[in-house]
Amino acid sequence: MTTRMTTLPSGLTVVTDAMAHVKTAAVTVMVGVGGRDERPDEHGISHLLEHMAFKGTSRRTARGMAEEIEAIGGDLNAATSSENTAYFAKVLGEDLEVAGDILSDILTDPLFEPGELAKEKNVIVQEIGAAEDSPDDVVFDHFVAAAFPGQPLGRTILGTPQAVRGATSDKLRGYMSRSYKTANTVVAAAGAVDHDRVVDLAAEKFAPFGSGSAPAHDRARYGGGVRTVARPLEQTNVVIGFEGVSFRDPSIYATGVFTNLLGGGLSSRLFQEVREERGLCYEIHSFHWSYSDTGLFGISAGTDPKDAGELVRLTLDILHATAAGATEVEVNRAKAQMKVGLLGALESSSARTDQMARQILAFGRLIDLDDIAARIEAVTIEDVRAAAAKLVSTSPISFAAIGPKRGLDKLGQFAEQFRPS
Repeated sequence: MTTRMTTLPSGLTVVTDAMAHVKTAAVTVMVGVGGRDERPDEHGISHLLEHMAFKGTSRRTARGMAEEIEAIGGDLNAATSSENTAYFAKVLGEDLEVAGDILSDILTDPLFEPGELAKEKNVIVQEIGAAEDSPDDVVFDHFVAAAFPGQPLGRTILGTPQAVRGATSDKLRGYMSRSYKTANTVVAAAGAVDHDRVVDLAAEKFAPFGSGSAPAHDRARYGGGVRTVARPLEQTNVVIGFEGVSFRDPSIYATGVFTNLLGGGLSSRLFQEVREERGLCYEIHSFHWSYSDTGLFGISAGTDPKDAGELVRLTLDILHATAAGATEVEVNRAKAQMKVGLLGALESSSARTDQMARQILAFGRLIDLDDIAARIEAVTIEDVRAAAAKLVSTSPISFAAIGPKRGLDKLGQFAEQFRPS
C-alpha cells in the first residue's frame, strides 16, 4: 500500500492509498464537524444535513443520483458522529470521476428544497421513533447524557422530534456555511486510485467549497451520574462507565489494551466470569470511545431483571480487580487481538479511507499502520495498570439502566455508591 497526502491552496487535504490488486475505488469526503458542534436550536441538524445532501442539487434529483451511482454498480452513503460527518462512495476504479462528481455536487450545491425537507424530516422522526423502541439505543443515549450533562456531546446525534421538525432550509444553509470549510475537510481515496488523478479531481470539483476554518467546539466537561428508565421489558439493560481519554492522550493504546482484556472477546474477564461462570447474561462487553478532548469508557450488558443487581455488583468487582491485577498473559493476548483487528479491518478500501480521513482531522498527518502496531506492541503491563487505575479512580461513575420499574431505583442507588469521595 502506498499513501500520499497533498494540501491544496484552498486548504482542502487530499489523501490516497493505492492498494495493489484491488479493482474498486473507495472515496470518502469527511468534514470535521458533527453533533457536538450544534447550537442549542440546531440539535440534530448535522444528521439532517447528511440526509438532505442526497435529496437533490441543481444538476441531479434524488432519484437521478441513486440511479446514476447504481448504474455503474456503485454505493453511496453517509454517516454522522459527534465530531465528524462522512460522505462516501465505492465504485470500480475506472468510475472514480463519477463518484467524485456526485460527492462534490451534493456538498457544494445542495438545494434543500422545502418539499424534500418536509419529507426527510418525517423520515428522521420515524428513525428517532425506531431508536426509542430499541432498549440498547435508549440505554446508551442516557449513559452519554449522564456522562456529559447539559452539553452537545451528551445529546443524541438524531436530535428530538421537536428539534427536527423545527429545522428549516435557511438553518441548514447557515449551519453548512459556518461549519463546512476546506480547512476541516478531507478527501480520501483508496483502492484502484492514482494520487495525482484524485488531487486534480478534488481541485476541480471542490473549488466552490467554503474556504477557511470552522469554529472550534466547546471543551467537553465530564459530569457523571445515574439515569434510569422504567419500561415493561423482559430484560434490564445497563451501561456502566467512567471518563476515558482523548485519542491524543499518550495512554490511548494502553487504555485500548485494558478495554480489550476486560471485555473485548470470548476469553475476556467479563465474558468468562459473568456469562460463562455465572450465566448472568447473554452478551457483555467493554468499550472505549475517544474524542478530541476526552473519552468515555464503559461496560454494557443485559440480564433478567431479578439478576440486575448481582450483575452490576459483579461487573464492578471484576472491573476493579482487573484494573489492579491484569496479567502478562492477558495483556499479550489483548495486544494480539488489537493488532489483528486493526490490520484486518483496514484490508477494506472503504475502512482505509475512513481511517486516513480521521487521522488527518485529528493529527494533521497520516500515521503508518506499522507504527500503530508497534505502539500497541510496546504497551507494558505497567502501562495497562496505570491506564486502568486512571479510568476507575479519577472520575464519578456514569450509569444508565432501562427495564422493569421494580428494582431500578435500588440499582441506581447501588451504582451511586461507586462515586469517588
